[in-house]
Amino acid sequence: MAATLLEQTRAAHEECERLERIIVKDFDQDVKGHREKLAQGQRVRRRLDELQALSTKLERIYADEDGARKEEIALLKGLDEHGFSAFYERMKEVREYHRRYPYLEVAEAPNEDEALKEVVEMSFSGDEVGGRYLDVHEHFHQYVNAKFGKQLDYLEYLTSFWEVSDISRQHRLSESYRDYLKGLLGYLESFYNRTQPLASLSKVYAKLADFEDKFEAGEVPGWSDKGALNVDGLSNGIDMTAFATVEEVEALGPEAIKESLAGLGLKTGGTLRQRAERLFLTRDTPLAELDRRHFVKGAAPAALLSPEERARQHAAALEVALLEAKVRVWSEVYSSVIEDTKGYVEKKQASTYEELVAEQEQKAEEDAAALDSDEEDEFVYNPLKLPMGWDGKPIPYWLYKLHGLNQQFTCEICGGAEYWGRRAFERHFKEWRHQNGMRALGIPNNKNFFEVTQISDARELWTSIQERELGGFKADVEEEFEDKEGNVYDRRTYEDLKRQGIL
Repeated sequence: MAATLLEQTRAAHEECERLERIIVKDFDQDVKGHREKLAQGQRVRRRLDELQALSTKLERIYADEDGARKEEIALLKGLDEHGFSAFYERMKEVREYHRRYPYLEVAEAPNEDEALKEVVEMSFSGDEVGGRYLDVHEHFHQYVNAKFGKQLDYLEYLTSFWEVSDISRQHRLSESYRDYLKGLLGYLESFYNRTQPLASLSKVYAKLADFEDKFEAGEVPGWSDKGALNVDGLSNGIDMTAFATVEEVEALGPEAIKESLAGLGLKTGGTLRQRAERLFLTRDTPLAELDRRHFVKGAAPAALLSPEERARQHAAALEVALLEAKVRVWSEVYSSVIEDTKGYVEKKQASTYEELVAEQEQKAEEDAAALDSDEEDEFVYNPLKLPMGWDGKPIPYWLYKLHGLNQQFTCEICGGAEYWGRRAFERHFKEWRHQNGMRALGIPNNKNFFEVTQISDARELWTSIQERELGGFKADVEEEFEDKEGNVYDRRTYEDLKRQGIL
């Protein structure tokens, strides 16, 4: 039996109240750690979206544009022309429905506590490390391989991907550059939605509310001409009035001439002489009066364009300027994340293969421990006290013996800490506890001290290394003496013989 409009309204209100209760209970939970907080935000965001969809549906029902709600209420009141016939007809339908399905059970309300344990799948790449760092490798490769880009390493790109002042106007108005900005902006917005599920993009872009007015007033940095290329007399900082002949312009060199032509939107092809002649034209002729054939397609000044082309160029310039402004906004929002990402990339580049593998293993162990944290209170039969596996159960005894987990190692430098298994023992030499212990002894923690666990042994080895490096001289052993007969002795032996009167 189809639900009536009023029944749908009641069910929607009930579902809204249920979602509100779940959200409140979710926020009452004491979550710890970046991963758990992120999962909580994703759960709440999903229920807020459901709540918003239901509220939109209720608003549409109460608006009653087709009059269906008003008609149904009138029928329930018995205000139709047939009196209570509609009411009895509805009652007959209900009885007939229950007569056909007498064994229907009342559906139980969903368990709200189970909804709080919902597992949220968070899509992050390996370099994003659960939403802690940015991963713009794809856009970095797109930038360095594009005509508007330049050759630089990934760290430099991270610190300057929002800087576009050195990109020529011709390239900034190109479609490839616009697609690159859209892709980069899409990633930055996606990263924000995934890491800040309860935040709003509209608040981030609030400072750009009057951007279009500033653009029309020529107040946007780098777009004072509003994309019209109204530049006269100067070519990328070169004063053309200082040159009297084309030969003098040729002396600037091919690269400088090509860069100047590109900055003005002029064609950069041809021989060195042709380029110099084209650039020399700007000395006495304003750009707006130059022949259109000298300009690159889409880069001619507004004065040479038709009204339709001028409007199209202005709209393209406004779109690109807005995209650049949005990317700059995200560079401010992600300032701390960018610094953390730089540190992570530098550490990753400086790490050896063994250190990277060890770090991945440690993260895998931490993730497994986080997944099994809910089952820690359950009793597990483990008479041999074997370590727990990824499934929360003791590992097999043969695996326990294979990895040597029955071997115990003690490190005095770490304050008497105990390590079970050869693998954990070797790995602890690079961990913070051992490094702090060596630092407290004033000894560098390098490969010379690998497997040295006693403080006395470490000090003796450090003293020996220092003496060997400094080339220390021991007088009692290395100083030589000669007697009357030409026999050579070390200092200690010579003095003993002399005291005895032998010499």
